[in-house]
Amino acid sequence: MNLLAIETATEACSAAVLTDAGLVERCELAPRRHAELLLPMCEAVLAEAGISRRQLDAIAVGRGPGAFTGVRLAIAAAQGIALALDRPVVTISSLAALALQAPDAGQEATLAVIDARMGEVYAGAFRPTADGGLEALGEESVGAASALRLPAAAGWAVVGTGWTAFPEALRAHLPADPLYAAGDRYPQAGAVARLAAPLARAGRGVAAELALPVYLRDKVALTLEEQRRGG
Repeated sequence: MNLLAIETATEACSAAVLTDAGLVERCELAPRRHAELLLPMCEAVLAEAGISRRQLDAIAVGRGPGAFTGVRLAIAAAQGIALALDRPVVTISSLAALALQAPDAGQEATLAVIDARMGEVYAGAFRPTADGGLEALGEESVGAASALRLPAAAGWAVVGTGWTAFPEALRAHLPADPLYAAGDRYPQAGAVARLAAPLARAGRGVAAELALPVYLRDKVALTLEEQRRGG
C-alpha cells in the first residue's frame, strides 16, 4: 500500500507518504504559505520514499475542521491528484490526526482542541484502540471552551492550540489535571496517513468528488458590533 497524505487545516502544512517500507513526512509551520509549500512538499516526500505518483494506491487528506482556507486547500489538492491518477480519497478528521499526536501517558481518552479564533475551539474526544487507531467519543464540536461537553473518562490527555488559548476553561471540564497536555501540537499528515491506511486497504476510499471538507461552522469573522462587545 502506497499512500500520499496531506494536512493543512492549521498553521502546520504537512505531507507524508506511507509505504510498506515506512513513513516519510514533512511539516512546516507556515501560516499563509500553505499554497506555496504543499505541492513541492508532496513531491519531496514522494522522491524520498522512492515512488512516483503513479505508484500511489490512494490519497488521504485531513478534512478539517480548521482554518477555512487551509481545509479547502487540502481537499482541493487531494481531489486534483486523485482525479489525475484515478485513485480513491480517504478523508480523516483533522482533530483525530491531532489526537494521535498524544503519547501514551496512561490516559483513558484524549481531547483534541484547535483554537478556532473568535473565542471558540474545535474539539473532539477520542479513545485509543488496541490496533493503534482511535475511536471517536461523540460528535466533534465548535464553541466556547467554557461550554464544552465531554464524555466521562478517568484520565485525559489534551493536545492542540486550544489548550494554549483556554487552559483554565478546558481544565474545568476534566475530572483532574490532564495526564499529558501540549498546546504546541498540530494535525500532521503522518497521522492522517496512519489513520487512513486501514481504511484504504479495506476499500473505504471515495471518488475524488465525494471527498468533502468538514468546517463545523460557517462564520469566519466577528462583526464590528460583536468585536465591540468582546465577541
